[in-house]
Amino acid sequence: MKNLYINTRFFFSLIGVGIVYVLAFFFPVLMWVAHILVLLCFLAVMVDYLLLFNQKNALLAQRILPEKLSNGDENFVKIDIKNNYSFNISTKIIDEIPFQFQKRDFLITKIIEPGKNTYFQYSLEPKERGEYSFGNLNVYASSPLGFVARRFNFQKDAMLPAYPSFVHLRKYELMALQSEFMLGGIKKIRKLGHTMEFEQIKDYVPGDDIRTINWKATSKTNRLMVNQFQDEKSQRIFILIDKGRTMKMPFNGLSLLDYSINAAMALSHIILKKGDRAGMMTFSKKTENKVAAENKSGQLKKISEALYNIKTDFFESDFNRLYQDVKYSLNQRSLILLFTNFETLDGLNRQLKYLRGIAKNHMLVVIFFKNSELQTLIHKNPDNMQEIYDEVIAEKFEFEKKLIIQELRKYGIYTVYTLPENLNIDVINKYLEIKARGIL
Repeated sequence: MKNLYINTRFFFSLIGVGIVYVLAFFFPVLMWVAHILVLLCFLAVMVDYLLLFNQKNALLAQRILPEKLSNGDENFVKIDIKNNYSFNISTKIIDEIPFQFQKRDFLITKIIEPGKNTYFQYSLEPKERGEYSFGNLNVYASSPLGFVARRFNFQKDAMLPAYPSFVHLRKYELMALQSEFMLGGIKKIRKLGHTMEFEQIKDYVPGDDIRTINWKATSKTNRLMVNQFQDEKSQRIFILIDKGRTMKMPFNGLSLLDYSINAAMALSHIILKKGDRAGMMTFSKKTENKVAAENKSGQLKKISEALYNIKTDFFESDFNRLYQDVKYSLNQRSLILLFTNFETLDGLNRQLKYLRGIAKNHMLVVIFFKNSELQTLIHKNPDNMQEIYDEVIAEKFEFEKKLIIQELRKYGIYTVYTLPENLNIDVINKYLEIKARGIL
């Protein structure tokens, strides 16, 4: 009897019978009508019970989960239900989704014809990496009478890991191959030069650089031939992720650390597709999660596993320790992309000598974030004195960020200053720009 549930239709019927009993005090002839209605109600409940519980595997359902969840993206969970009853059933589906989503009103209703399947899906958007445990898939089936419902339980205790964002990797790969990104319109990267890694000799076509004409091949074939070069491959690209307290700042449910990890995942995919070697490490009080720069087939999975359980530790990041570890572990010149966040010029100046030390032997790109909340204050038309003060303070912080960019450029350190939601595209764009210019 633990799977038997009384529907609201039964209680409404009892309320109706109760009203008839009340009326029977004034119209005695209704007393027999009320007695008959009570018997009919309980008879309907018994018939409904027999219809629902006389079959063992009357309803089958399964929850179809992805292999893993992609952090910060829509992930679809599919449910397949089959009705083995000989009549239409009304179902209420309550899936016990992981507590991290804090979704307490989950309810899906479906009407399923006899012998038919219904197939549907719903989406979940995780905001943190880690393990997500699903409980029971509960299906409450009711017959056309609708007085009682039978509960079915399926697939208890399923667990899914949530990894850094991976569902859009293919999209970023196509964008990178086309060298154009959608960021308020199509942004094309102009190729300023080429590296000297020879690929082939081909026929001249209008638009080819005349400086690449191969005169020996031209004289032999009696038509213009040019040398074609390709981007230099197998360059070392190293990603450094700051996991100190400044990276805990949240925007749209994700922390700056989560945005950086998702961007590192997308960037690593593009780096490996371009034939370069991708590596990474995280740092705060010490450097951790080190992955050597390689371009082997399993490198992306290795980076994904290293990024999986990274969390902020709320310490002030030690750039001195970072400088020492980079100096002794990276012996060859590399492109280093450093994900961190500087809110003030004083905060940068405390770490500037270590950044200059890294930039002396490597090409350093410092990636830090615009505060989207301040951006809304800057572009808001103030209506009162308080809003004017807020706008002035926001503009002061924004100006200080521009001073940070100028200070870094003074010492030959490249920067990416972007909104968290645009991080993936802007970082990949900067990497492709450096590759196209051949300045590594």
